[in-house]
Amino acid sequence: MQGGKKAAECAKETASNMGASAKAGMEKTKANVEEKAERLTTRDPLEKEMATQKKDVKVNQAELDKLAARAHNAASKEAATYPTTGEHGNHTELHQTSAMPGHGTGQPTGHVTNRGLGGNI
Repeated sequence: MQGGKKAAECAKETASNMGASAKAGMEKTKANVEEKAERLTTRDPLEKEMATQKKDVKVNQAELDKLAARAHNAASKEAATYPTTGEHGNHTELHQTSAMPGHGTGQPTGHVTNRGLGGNI
């Protein structure tokens, strides 16, 4: 069952990454077309340079958005694949590791006294 879950999560991550790449590609193309249109409609060299700078900002932002989406998709896959483990594989839930009630959970099993440290408390 775990193998099927991992495969499904990998497929979802891949599909999400492809979507993010496609969106970034469209944004980059749109930025290039807008820059060309602005450069064709003006004669002022300063405005042409500003159009190029705007394009560069939009292209860089599209790439950053794509990378952020990929990081988010990878984190989502990991969270879905390993829901009961924390950082470095440590369990985030209490699991009883012994047949004795309460043993292995870190919880006291009954009446607790402090006789070894100078008397009853």
